[in-house]
Amino acid sequence: MSQPGPNGHKVIPIQAEPSGSAPPQFDPGRKLYPRSVQGLFARWRWGMVFLTQLVFYGVPWLQWGERQAVLFDLETRRFFLFGLVLYPQDLIYLTGLLVISALALFLFTAVAGRLWCGYSCPQTVYSEIFMWIERKTEGDRAARMRLDSGPWNLNKVWRKSAKQFLWVAVAFWTGFTFVGYFTPIQVLAREFIATNLGPWETFWVFFYGFATYGNAGFLRERICIHMCPYARFQSAMFDRDTLIVTYDQERGEPRGARSKKADPAKLELGDCVDCTLCVQVCPTGIDIRNGLQYQCIGCGACIDVCDTVMDKVGYSKGLIRYSTENAIEHHWSSREVLAHVMRPRVLVYSGIILAITLAMLLSLSLRTPFKVDVVRDRGVMARIAEGGLYENVYRIQIMNASEKTQHYTLTASGIPGLRVNPATPIEVKPAESRWVVVQLQASPDATPPGTTKVVIDVALDGTEHKVTEKTVFMAPR
Repeated sequence: MSQPGPNGHKVIPIQAEPSGSAPPQFDPGRKLYPRSVQGLFARWRWGMVFLTQLVFYGVPWLQWGERQAVLFDLETRRFFLFGLVLYPQDLIYLTGLLVISALALFLFTAVAGRLWCGYSCPQTVYSEIFMWIERKTEGDRAARMRLDSGPWNLNKVWRKSAKQFLWVAVAFWTGFTFVGYFTPIQVLAREFIATNLGPWETFWVFFYGFATYGNAGFLRERICIHMCPYARFQSAMFDRDTLIVTYDQERGEPRGARSKKADPAKLELGDCVDCTLCVQVCPTGIDIRNGLQYQCIGCGACIDVCDTVMDKVGYSKGLIRYSTENAIEHHWSSREVLAHVMRPRVLVYSGIILAITLAMLLSLSLRTPFKVDVVRDRGVMARIAEGGLYENVYRIQIMNASEKTQHYTLTASGIPGLRVNPATPIEVKPAESRWVVVQLQASPDATPPGTTKVVIDVALDGTEHKVTEKTVFMAPR
């Protein structure tokens, strides 16, 4: 029985057979053997596999000047993104990126369901890679089923061993690449070759590699069905105008087998020939003909295989297709479906994403290429310096967020005649931070007793960039 979701659309749960036993494809203890499939959406999936893995495996090897182009150096607390050098104080940009990613997920879900899950999620991507290796070593669905049910022999041992070896190799390389984003990957490679990896690098290489091996090799659909929280709350982001993988029941039912030359109208049958190939290719093992189910990751594999079957029997494609509940119910054309995509919630998500993106880009373009932190030396109270001047000592940290050596000049205000010592420009090397001891000196005649608020300005020589920090100047009472 269908159950209404939060937005009024129907979510049909997995049904048990009348006998009370679950169908084999839904048995959580039963291993799935997804059949390989070819078609438009399979090509899109593999295109995303190549694109995402080209970025993931390739970016750490890119160089920017004399350093790695993308490096999150936790030891020095610096994050290098091509020409940008970010510090922990720039956490706002990471926050903005996470907000944009979350809103983008909401937008994609509202428009076309679980596109992220079906095409770009690491779980899906690595499962595709591992299943491709499995098919190459053990064969397609029927061959794998025969191999698993058959006795152990030389053929079975070498096929299983070859698969496991390749799985481990891919998983290890994935873990190695992941660590390469936090430790310079060329240094990491040299240390690995010399068997001199540090304990933390070793731990994370094997931890991430083991996670990839287990999730993509064994857990697979269980991650999507039982462990991924997105599968549980996705219905809150759906509505009846969301594009989802749908089965046209009006056209397909009643389903049944027939010869290719038979007239389905005379047999009082729909277009579905009940070949069950849509179930066999599904990576989560569901039957899309039962309606919308939270286990569907929207990969489109059932669409590809059903279109192939429709071609063979001479029926029109689209028995299973990307459509909306309203479109199926009201028999909308493709143009009408797309016209309903740009609805208020989609426009709101798009507007917010655009606004945040523009704000981040503007902030980055106006960002001061250095940061300053002023700490008053609490171990040194106000003292009398040469010439009878009152003197306070401060420690100033200047962080150079650029790729070249910079020079900075310090000035102070807040007390008439306030002087900075040393007054010479301070040099800071590329992408480094430097602590400088600075003395502020003021005349006793111009300094009121107690504490006085003063301002220290740090200016980048040759530019208009300046950072202002407030502090206090102490004088004897």
